[in-house]
Parts: sequence; structure tokens; C-alpha cells
Amino acid sequence: MIYITRKEHFNAAHKLYNPAWSDEQNNEVFGKCANPNWHGHNYYLYVTVKGEISQDTGYSANLKEISLVIRKYITDKLDHRNLNLDVDFMKDIMPSTENVTIAIWNQLAPHIKAMGNCSLHCIKLCETDNNYVEYFGE
Repeated sequence: MIYITRKEHFNAAHKLYNPAWSDEQNNEVFGKCANPNWHGHNYYLYVTVKGEISQDTGYSANLKEISLVIRKYITDKLDHRNLNLDVDFMKDIMPSTENVTIAIWNQLAPHIKAMGNCSLHCIKLCETDNNYVEYFGE
């Protein structure tokens, strides 16, 4: 089994805010992430797939095909969007980095599997230089 990763990039805005809480509690828990005027990040997305190396191509996965799948189902939907308002697969989900990462997995996994020669191993989403989430579909 070999693992190969494709890196992509998108910019998006969001706000972390629990409507069941007061503004004070939201500000205490989420800090500047609860800004009523939103805030944005330059996200870096790492999509790692796993598979066996094909004798015919020498590939475990065609990164060009993987890039097209990521673009169609993820970056075209997230780039320069508001995660709270504009993204169909984030509807009614708190757009924390953790939840965005799981949502990306859920969007990509069936399309990667349909490629037939590999499967999704890990999604790593970097929100800042210091903060990132990894999800293995568990």
C-alpha cells in the first residue's frame, strides 16, 4: 500500500456562533471567530489517497484526476465563499475546522472510491500556520 497526497488551496469566510447562546458566551468561547462581520482564512487542503501501484501506469492514483475531483466537489464550492451561508454541504453545520474537514471527507470519499484504484486515507485542513485538523474517516 502506498499513500499519495494532493495539496489544494481555497479562501473562505466563516463565523463560529451558537445561536442558543448569548453574545457574551459566544465571544467568551469563540473569541474573534464570533465576529458578527465574519472573518476569513487562507485554507490549505491535503487529500491523501492510498492504493496499490498499477503495473501499467506506475501510479497508485492519477493526481490529475484527483485534482479535478477536488476542484469540482470542494474548491469550486468553497473558494471565496461564506461557509455559513453559501455552501450547500455545510448547511446547518457549525463551520469549525473540524466540521469542515469531516464535510470535505464526506463529499470526496464516494468520488475517490468511484475512481476504482484508490481510496481516501486522510483529509488534512490547515486553517492557519498553527492550526490544522486531520481526519481519517473514523
